[in-house]
Amino acid sequence: MTTEATTTDLHAFTEAWLVWYRAQEARLAAPHGFLAVTGLHWLDDRPQRFPDAPGSWHTGPEGVVVDLDESEELVVDGTPVRGEHRFGVLPERGGVNAVWGDAVIEVAKRGGQDIVRPRHPDAPLRTAFTGTPAYAPDPRWAVTGRYVPFDSPRPTTVGAAVESLEHVYDAPGRVEFELDGHPLSLTAFPGHGAGRLLVLFTDATSGVTTYAATRALALDPPAADGTVVLDFNRAANLPCAYTDLATCPLPPAENRLPVAIEAGHKIPRERSGS
Repeated sequence: MTTEATTTDLHAFTEAWLVWYRAQEARLAAPHGFLAVTGLHWLDDRPQRFPDAPGSWHTGPEGVVVDLDESEELVVDGTPVRGEHRFGVLPERGGVNAVWGDAVIEVAKRGGQDIVRPRHPDAPLRTAFTGTPAYAPDPRWAVTGRYVPFDSPRPTTVGAAVESLEHVYDAPGRVEFELDGHPLSLTAFPGHGAGRLLVLFTDATSGVTTYAATRALALDPPAADGTVVLDFNRAANLPCAYTDLATCPLPPAENRLPVAIEAGHKIPRERSGS
């Protein structure tokens, strides 16, 4: 390969990474993205009012209910609602976004518990956001591995950024790969989209240059022979890296890598104090 070709390939690699990085930042800092969250409210059978959401909220066997005052209104699925509104029983990791003025009130279920999580565009965390530090992209961190499916999906319980909360995923398999001569593997969870995978991991940089609790790497569907690319340049922070108002899952114990992955997102400025 000529030097010119190598330079061209590196430029294309970097440009593709920048597209990914900017998309991550845009989602995070969107008007109703995770930086806009102002509260994490846990519901039970007692009606509760919150300073950053309208109405009085409670939940029970039939799901989440809000009682709105005469002057209050939410827009749910495009329809204005007043008085009592029943959201029903929500699926795990599912939810509904109800519009309240320029805010969105997220009503969701996490770890088997119903929550209300308002998102306001003028949240200080969002308005002060200046971007996520990251390692410069380097092709050496894009490695080819092999996906090994389990005989059947394995229910895998992991902790969460919120103490005492747990998440359960049906892990379909693991990804085996080598890095600097070290044979490694990561348990994979279902990703967003048919056949896609998600791995949550920590490594020797965690708590040093990268966020201590977890990082996430999305993988494209494996090829027919099981080949899959792990581009650790795209190792991303989850919302809990920026805010305590997130319920992010933590990696399973076997996904704590003993090597330093000096690629992808670093510790957010919001956590580093810089």
